[in-house]
Amino acid sequence: MSKIVRAIDVGFGNTKFVVGHTEQEIKCASFPSLAYTSVKDPSTRPAAERRRTMAIPIDGTFYEVGPEVQLAADTFRATQLHDQYVETPEYMALARGAMAYMKLSAIDLLVVGLPVSSFQARKAYLEKAMVGVHDLGGGKTVEVRKAVAVAQPQGALVYYTAAYHKQKSIEHEQSLIIDPGSRTFDWLLSRGMRLVLKVSNSVNRGMSDILKTIAQEIGSDIGRPYNDLPAIDAALRTGKPLMIYQKPYDLAPILPTARAVARRAVSSMMEWITEDYSIQNVILVGGGAFMFKDAVKAAFPNHKVYVMKEPMFANVKGFQIAGDNLLKAQGASGEDRDGQR
Repeated sequence: MSKIVRAIDVGFGNTKFVVGHTEQEIKCASFPSLAYTSVKDPSTRPAAERRRTMAIPIDGTFYEVGPEVQLAADTFRATQLHDQYVETPEYMALARGAMAYMKLSAIDLLVVGLPVSSFQARKAYLEKAMVGVHDLGGGKTVEVRKAVAVAQPQGALVYYTAAYHKQKSIEHEQSLIIDPGSRTFDWLLSRGMRLVLKVSNSVNRGMSDILKTIAQEIGSDIGRPYNDLPAIDAALRTGKPLMIYQKPYDLAPILPTARAVARRAVSSMMEWITEDYSIQNVILVGGGAFMFKDAVKAAFPNHKVYVMKEPMFANVKGFQIAGDNLLKAQGASGEDRDGQR
């Protein structure tokens, strides 16, 4: 019986995870990185009040997480946007929620990610925290036997290498992986698959800053604070109009101000990347890739910028591949208990 590998990427905006994979496809899912507390198990509510969420018990408190978690929202948006995020019960609730949706009783190797700026400081803590038996609620548990934490953009590098069949050539190339997420704008420089941490870093200029900038402009226009960031995000991603007071609101006049946030983030990165002529691969991933693409391309006019397909899942797909490769190197092979690799 072969060993089971799974991957989770708890971001500041979304929690991404692998639910299974074959040789042809890595199957991923996600839900917002929001956790709302309750003294009672939300799953015991009447059927009419139930939603697609999990109630994760931690230290006597239930944390509701899942795809429909925003239906549990109150006036306080329960985000945890700070450097000690991985040490909070909310982080653990999100990670355990992801494991609950995997529907496994045991995971032999779990690969998780960290922002570049906190990678070295938090790696050992996170690996230790993820190992052991996790209570998923409802009498269900999952045992994680080993955990490995990697820098989030490193997962994207692994995925890029596999997607473009560069396993042989990548060892002789320098790569820059750019990962604009919800809170942080991460970049990672590598030589082959080895990280150059001295010029890899993060700045707090992610999609949340773009959304807040737009929200402030809307608030100034309508004469009262506007805080519906998910609605702005959906309008930007889908191209559908933002509805305010039952009318379409034109975001076009605000977008130049929003794009300036992306340019400032890229400018911060370029202070660290002084020898761009030596970079063979410029790889753009992350949930905010679509808003940062123009700024990145402007910063690298002499390069082709590779925007990965489904950029939000690039990191977690790479985590899965890296975990599989690690076990193969240790002599593991064959199929998982569920018939998947």
